[in-house]
Amino acid sequence: MLSFRAVSFVLQVCYPKIKIKIYRSTILPVVLYRCETWSVILKKESRLKMFENRELRRIIGPRRDGVTGEWRILHNEELNDLYCSPDIVRVIKSRR
Repeated sequence: MLSFRAVSFVLQVCYPKIKIKIYRSTILPVVLYRCETWSVILKKESRLKMFENRELRRIIGPRRDGVTGEWRILHNEELNDLYCSPDIVRVIKSRR
């Protein structure tokens, strides 16, 4: 098992596809451990979504705008399109 420092180093150096695989295989299982027993309320749902979007922004990084040529941070919908997996709240609800 990799240490936190090793995982964070790998996430800085690797391509986004590899980073997403690491996110799915190491980070999500830790976050979702025993989620079947959680009582998820709206406040917790929004915090989980914020966590997921923040991590995906770190993994995918900024993109250059095609029209203006400036770097910008991706919106939530764009992150979800690139991630191509159900969001964290749907995963929790499906595990119940």
